[in-house]
Amino acid sequence: MAFYIVTMTHPDGPGWNEHVLEHVEYLLDLIDEGTLKASGPLKGTPLRAGFLIMVADSREEIEKIVAGDPFAREDLIVDLTIEEWDPLFGAFGAESSKVLPPDMKPLAARLGYE
Repeated sequence: MAFYIVTMTHPDGPGWNEHVLEHVEYLLDLIDEGTLKASGPLKGTPLRAGFLIMVADSREEIEKIVAGDPFAREDLIVDLTIEEWDPLFGAFGAESSKVLPPDMKPLAARLGYE
């Protein structure tokens, strides 16, 4: 499983308010399934935007999950980015690849990767 960072930007207007509860219910289901690790709104952005940390076997799987989101169904995503991410340090470090770049190998013991 790989980690993915997903950023969604939403248009202003009544559509967001009409579908936000269904969107959050969808996200809560993804948390229950183990696909969504964390999510929340970005602050200080010109439009409403959300940030999601997800796990899946492929980018295509993430794309399908996003396509099933009520905001996608209602055309309430104006910008979407999906990037693979390797959380080597911190809260998700134990779930990372644990493959350190050569210059960071001296940190392997401290990170528990030996």
